[in-house]
Amino acid sequence: MRKTVIAGNWKMHKTLDEAKAFMTNINEKLEKPTHTDVIVCAPFPFLSSMSHADKVSLGAQNMHYETSGAFTGEVSPVMLQHIGVQYVIIGHSERRMYFNETDDTVNKKLHAAFKHGLRPILCVGESLEQYENGETEEHIKQQVKKALRGLSDKQISKTIIAYEPIWAIGTGKTATSEQANEVCKLIRSVVSRVSSIETSDDIIIQYGGSVKPDNIGELLAQSDIDGALVGGASLEVDSFLELIRVGAQ
Repeated sequence: MRKTVIAGNWKMHKTLDEAKAFMTNINEKLEKPTHTDVIVCAPFPFLSSMSHADKVSLGAQNMHYETSGAFTGEVSPVMLQHIGVQYVIIGHSERRMYFNETDDTVNKKLHAAFKHGLRPILCVGESLEQYENGETEEHIKQQVKKALRGLSDKQISKTIIAYEPIWAIGTGKTATSEQANEVCKLIRSVVSRVSSIETSDDIIIQYGGSVKPDNIGELLAQSDIDGALVGGASLEVDSFLELIRVGAQ
């Protein structure tokens, strides 16, 4: 049985004091659920100060695929590993849109993450234009295939894939639970073809895009949605705890 994974993506929010207070509060209030993994993906400057939390796993929002070098402003997988980071978001649409991430760099980062003991959260999703033009299926297929290229079956099974329709991120719009599930089911079928049916049965697929306490239950009730990658609702302790509570049911 696949676990539920609730991951908060703070993006470029909070100060260090706010981040520390959030983690202390979560640690005090959260009864760690047995079948749900909880992750907070915080900005780089906060990660080393948050690694003490024992009920929440720590994730980064990005990384470079090289271990070291003349890459001003970048952070390597080795650096993340050495401060207790366990997960890393790779290929978020905002990275692709604003910082020129490509399917090729996403693939390199996935390989680097596994090489250095980090578990990747791979983001895929279509734009509003692609959605309206009926290009969702082909676009998602290509993103998944290119991202997973060269990974072993074991590595693919450990990859978390987050389907995030770009038109639903931070807009207040949400794909219906049925729409989201159809794309997650498509992702699972692609995984079965590039790896195996066993791998596709094991892989965790999240939905992301304006996930809130009042819609997460319906999303998680779907057959192929195993969790959520959450933006705004992960910034407040109470709403994040409610997401976790619903996910643990």
